[in-house]
Amino acid sequence: MAEKKNIITYDGLTKLEAELHELKVVKRKEVSEKIKEAREQGDLSENAEYDAAKDEQRDIEARIEELEKILKNAEVVDSAEVDTKKINIGCEIRLLDKTAKEEYSVKLVGSTEANSLKNKISNESPMGRELMGKKVGEIAAVEAPSGVFKYKILEIKKLVSEA
Repeated sequence: MAEKKNIITYDGLTKLEAELHELKVVKRKEVSEKIKEAREQGDLSENAEYDAAKDEQRDIEARIEELEKILKNAEVVDSAEVDTKKINIGCEIRLLDKTAKEEYSVKLVGSTEANSLKNKISNESPMGRELMGKKVGEIAAVEAPSGVFKYKILEIKKLVSEA
């Protein structure tokens, strides 16, 4: 079975590449030093520093493996090709919540970049799926356990880099 493509914005790609570089170049070296120092303390059977450093090393290596897999299967959305006539990955959307009568913006990104604290929603989420392909003036009806939420699309624009 073919690996699933990770749709990602250029901004998201550069952040993941920077994290991978930091882990490989800086963090690996730091944890290696911690392990070396812990070994020098003698008996490893009751050495909490050694155990903690080995756990950290395992976590770092797991994250490196995860990032390499994500990047290997990355499909980068070219911001120059983002069509602002309809919603797609790489768009920022200004919405009107028809129930609460409140406006807010969300950024539609691939699932790898999704972060609700930064209003970045995944194209695979219920809201993301409902917004995909919609145009300004259209209504998106998002089903949630507590009912259906309706959002009017007020504006669609290209995502701006956060760098």
